[in-house]
Amino acid sequence: MVPTDFKALIQRFYHLQSERVETYKLFEEGHEAYLRTGPHYDFDHYRQLVHEITQAFVGISNEVLQIKGKLHHDFDRPDLSEHIEKLQSKEKQKLELTAKLQLARQRAQDHPEEEDCQEKIQEIKQEIIKNKEALSEIMQDFKYDSEESD
Repeated sequence: MVPTDFKALIQRFYHLQSERVETYKLFEEGHEAYLRTGPHYDFDHYRQLVHEITQAFVGISNEVLQIKGKLHHDFDRPDLSEHIEKLQSKEKQKLELTAKLQLARQRAQDHPEEEDCQEKIQEIKQEIIKNKEALSEIMQDFKYDSEESD
């Protein structure tokens, strides 16, 4: 493997991360559209969206894991593969939190009389903020460590 392969792999990883960000945007927009169909929700369209989003995330995740393996074994960069391992764990948590937030938003819409719904939404939003901060930190560490070999 030549260094340009390493750089191409790193660039592909960054591209996949930006795809992940775009997929989250689509997921959020789709959920907002779904909530607008209440109280008689169009669940079929939403289920299809969730299916497509899940497939997108699985595809991204599988390719990121391949990159992780190549960095570790082909380029002898266990430090970078460790960053990706942490990132994958935080991305999984982010997806779980996003799903929790969507359920909480629907519950708040369906039961406006329940005062603790808004509180629950704020709690989940705070967890998502912490998660995004951790993801950003991991990405910074990855960027720093991947560039120091230049």
